Amino acid sequence: MAVVEKRERGEGIEQLGETEGARRATGGSPSAAPVAGETEVVAKVHRRRFTAEYKRRIVREADRCTHPGEIGALLRREGLYSSHLTTWRAARDRGELAGLASKPRGPKPTRPDQRDKKIAEQEREIARWKHRAERAEALVELQKKVAALLGAPLESAK
Repeated sequence: MAVVEKRERGEGIEQLGETEGARRATGGSPSAAPVAGETEVVAKVHRRRFTAEYKRRIVREADRCTHPGEIGALLRREGLYSSHLTTWRAARDRGELAGLASKPRGPKPTRPDQRDKKIAEQEREIARWKHRAERAEALVELQKKVAALLGAPLESAK
């Protein structure tokens, strides 16, 4: 078995030796049997989220890989699947990774339709005129009552 220099995640690509994924999954070498008391169960699994900069960096590194096995080593080192790389390359080709920024959550704001704006304006105007007409009718009724109290009948225009 070849001796492998232990590196931190993201520092470099392993040249020879066992896979880091196997070490990560079992906690040791692939040939070592797991101990019964060392299994840890996580209460709730958290979904990984990758930033746009991280995705761009990984795609650039994968594009620089020229020798067989380098992409696999890169993916093992970063703990990624080949489907991640495929999806990110397609997103880059569509131009989604270039301008990717955090997007506001919720429904997208839509521009109000000019017709809706006109209808709302007309409804406000109609309500204003109705209020004015009701006030005018109340004044006429008041004038009739005052005229009846004073004994001077109002002339009605017919």
